[in-house]
Amino acid sequence: MAVSIEDIKKLRNMTGAGMMDCKNALAETNGDIEAAIEIIRKKGQAVAAKREDREAAEGCVLSAAEGDFAAIVALKCETDFVAKNESFRALTKAILDAAMAAKAKSLEEVKGLLINGRTVEANITDEVGKTGEKMELGAYEYVEAPSVAAYDHLGNKLATIVGLSLPGIDQAEGKEVAMQVAAMNPVAVDRNHVDPAVIQKELDIAIEKTKEEQVKKAVDVALKKAGINPNLVDSEDHINSNMAKGWLTQEEADKARQIIKETSEAKAGNLPEQMIQNIANGRINKFLKENCLMEQEFHRDTKITVAQFLDQTAKGLVAVDFKRVNLNQD
Repeated sequence: MAVSIEDIKKLRNMTGAGMMDCKNALAETNGDIEAAIEIIRKKGQAVAAKREDREAAEGCVLSAAEGDFAAIVALKCETDFVAKNESFRALTKAILDAAMAAKAKSLEEVKGLLINGRTVEANITDEVGKTGEKMELGAYEYVEAPSVAAYDHLGNKLATIVGLSLPGIDQAEGKEVAMQVAAMNPVAVDRNHVDPAVIQKELDIAIEKTKEEQVKKAVDVALKKAGINPNLVDSEDHINSNMAKGWLTQEEADKARQIIKETSEAKAGNLPEQMIQNIANGRINKFLKENCLMEQEFHRDTKITVAQFLDQTAKGLVAVDFKRVNLNQD
């Protein structure tokens, strides 16, 4: 039977599929709209299966906060073109709304929530059928606290949510802290919540860096004492380059190599452990101040910390949790 343009438009409005896909589906089902919808959905499943090995690196990240619950959803796709599509963004928002309504606690729970009588996963498959791109629910995070706030960064690739210790905090005040999390990417709310493995890793790096600096300092002193500019011999490539330019003689180069080797070995074997530990601990303290939310300089006024901003907002107010989802490289 002939397929009317009105039915094609109707099916397209209902599914978001292309005009030719709608026309072919209606022709195959003799104009049965419901059967045509199923064909388009099955096509979406076929496309999804075909593109499983593709990378979904783009997408849309949205957040919401209400009462004592906040959440972030990231729906991923292959291209920025699809990520900016209104239908794709609407689906992301619908998934977020469903998660907020259910106060969902996990990604798997979100996948099973219903939107218009169908699961989130089924709705994503339908969207795949419209665009032909691989899509997946890339991330889901939530926070529960007496007060919560959310922030979506321009472009919808980055979103943050925060939980605060006292009820009744104005969303605008909470959003400032969520914006801080977006901009400064802290590792924890405070020192007590930093993963011990992270601190140990940073301490190991700090100790190694401090030892290297102490050795280099001793080498530079020895080179200067011998009348050699340390900047001309700070690497083998540099030595060879400066010899080719006539800035170093072979004799000076050989002498520099000997001084570097002997001084490095002597100093490395005689480093004062307590001094090394003290300097490394100072570096760890700096790391924690820069990476713990409550100790960071507040983005609106660097003369105060986030902790001071919150205490000015309400006496005793502190951040108790935060989540951050970013599709781009930090």
